[in-house]
Amino acid sequence: MDFINLLKNMSNTETAAIMQRVRHEFRSRHVQLLAREQISPGFIRLTVGGPELQGFVSAGFDDHTKLILPQAGLDKPNLPQMVDGRPHIEGERPDMRDYTPINHDAARNTLQLEFAEHGTGPAVEWARSAPLGQWLGLAGPRGSLVIEADLDWHVLLGDESAMPAIERRLAELPAGSRAIVRVQAQPADQRAWRSAAALDLQWVTSLTDAADDLQLPEGDGFVWAAGESRVMADLRKRILAKPGANPKRMRIAAYWKQGETAFHEDLGANS
Repeated sequence: MDFINLLKNMSNTETAAIMQRVRHEFRSRHVQLLAREQISPGFIRLTVGGPELQGFVSAGFDDHTKLILPQAGLDKPNLPQMVDGRPHIEGERPDMRDYTPINHDAARNTLQLEFAEHGTGPAVEWARSAPLGQWLGLAGPRGSLVIEADLDWHVLLGDESAMPAIERRLAELPAGSRAIVRVQAQPADQRAWRSAAALDLQWVTSLTDAADDLQLPEGDGFVWAAGESRVMADLRKRILAKPGANPKRMRIAAYWKQGETAFHEDLGANS
């Protein structure tokens, strides 16, 4: 093997050790709404659960599970089933949205989902008003990107849509690591997060400015960011221009796009 190919092989091995894509068997489930909590003026946190949640797997902190609302006239929503390798739902297509699963309790068969109230739409309206005990559906996650937690540092950037994933990640990080967190959110929705990692948390008015001011530390680390599509595309360019930036140690995701619904795009985890 020549020297260039040796370097490429070492880089691929290094990336594989830091990021692992894991596929999960497709599952869809009926669960019930168990509790509702207004955790800040702009956020509702729902607890859902039930026996069918047994075996639920979410290996990545920024996983997404699909929430399926009941179709009109049905007590329980029709759930997707695999047909010819693709999920298929009989009858009227229900309203579905992707949410980050947080605080999964395997012993109690519960998990929590968080809804931002700054917008409108069927999922948010349902989160505000659905009676406790109402049935809903969950599908997935179909896969996870598992990013090693035991690194020297982690940079986490995002707007309000990224807050559940960031909260989950901070709970996972070990002592001895460092978390550099910049979040753009309304003042009333800012939270007093804690982490076993050394936490450098700043609530900012501009993610662009925060990215410009950011200096990537030395050592082994990873950059993760999520938010509005155009902002994230610009953010990725700005971070890649920084000394020490490595596209194979980044995951930038567009969780939403201005003017569109049900939008999600990976802007390059390792490309």
